[in-house]
Amino acid sequence: MSDEEYYEEEEVTSTTSKKGDGNFLKARQEAKKGELDEQLKEYINEWRKQRSKEEEELKRLKEKQAKRKEIRAEQEKKLAQQKKEEEERLRKEEADKKAKEAEEKRKRLEEAEKKRQAMMQAQKEKQQASGQGASKGAKKSDGGGLGNVQDARREMTKTKEQLEEEKKISLSIRIKPLDLDGMDGDQLRSKASELWDTIVRLETEKYDLEERQKRQDYDLKELKERQKQQLRQKAMKKGLDPEALTGKYPPKIRMYSKYERRTDTRTYEDRRKLYEGGWEVVRAEHLQQLWKEKYDEWQKRPKTRLPKWFGERPGKKPGDPESPEDDDEGAADAPAEIEEEEEEEE
Repeated sequence: MSDEEYYEEEEVTSTTSKKGDGNFLKARQEAKKGELDEQLKEYINEWRKQRSKEEEELKRLKEKQAKRKEIRAEQEKKLAQQKKEEEERLRKEEADKKAKEAEEKRKRLEEAEKKRQAMMQAQKEKQQASGQGASKGAKKSDGGGLGNVQDARREMTKTKEQLEEEKKISLSIRIKPLDLDGMDGDQLRSKASELWDTIVRLETEKYDLEERQKRQDYDLKELKERQKQQLRQKAMKKGLDPEALTGKYPPKIRMYSKYERRTDTRTYEDRRKLYEGGWEVVRAEHLQQLWKEKYDEWQKRPKTRLPKWFGERPGKKPGDPESPEDDDEGAADAPAEIEEEEEEEE
């Protein structure tokens, strides 16, 4: 075999082997691709199953939540109904209690009004029986008013609403409704005269009560003033300020000192004099002595006169006689000043 034939056979075998390798690779890639597709399908199917399970679980939870909301709404509705019924019951009980108390109070006020009317009628009959009954009745009423202290305190502790309610009940008892439809002229006249007499009587009682209140207020004021005078005298006897015992609180007990446990009976003026002087006086004396020493030292200084200027001493008035001291001092001071001026120029 020649070389050419050998090379041709080699080329044919190499081409066939290359084709076989290419087919093998392609088949292998297709097998891998098929496996991947199968795995992807399995993953997708698994994911769909998991998603369907999650959706079913979510649906079940939503249904459970909706049922819970319905149950809770029903429970809240029942609780609101029970609360409303309880509030209505309490309101009804409170209203019944208030009505019962108002009825008891009205009955009590009716009894008190009846007693008062009976007392007023008896007092009126007594006044008509004797001419001096009015003054005696006034004195008795004064004594009764002062004696009933507890009732007065109870009246003072009542609130404004309670007083208004009692006033309405009392007026409803005292003021009777007028039946004017079944009355003729004579009955209306007699009713009008009766009402007029009632008004006059009530105004008279009102005036008497006002005058009695004024008198009582004046008596209380006078008693308070007497008490103040007595307390002032008592304070002055004890050596205190006159207004010490008239205040709201008792006075402080002033001790003589914190070492001597006895009360201080000195007056304010005596105590104030204790603080006069002291360091201020010592300081003033020291300053006065220092000033005197400085003044004496200043008086002992050598007295120098100004030198003459063009034959005259500065400050000398025309017409004054020349003193011999001026000549001596001027002659002595002039050379010294000339020397000082020369030194300054140098």
